[in-house]
Amino acid sequence: MSNKDTFAFPTPASEYGGHGTAFGMTLRDYFAAHTAEVSDEIGIQYAEKIVGRKMPDFAALPLDNAAFWAEYRAIMRYIEADAMLAARVKP
Repeated sequence: MSNKDTFAFPTPASEYGGHGTAFGMTLRDYFAAHTAEVSDEIGIQYAEKIVGRKMPDFAALPLDNAAFWAEYRAIMRYIEADAMLAARVKP
């Protein structure tokens, strides 16, 4: 099990009717949830590279535009979480 798969709050599967395997939030998920607020001020061209698609036009597709920025913030949180995990294992 890699650091990314380490459970932050392990719960025995037996509590959910399963056998043996632990369920719960991973440490990576925990770190991602607790990162500082991610700014949208990075610039559209960089956000598009991070998300991997063009930003939808706000006037034509406001909900799609909001979803684009939410996806960008989620990706950035996991980038920060991965950096926290890497820093955690360094001596």
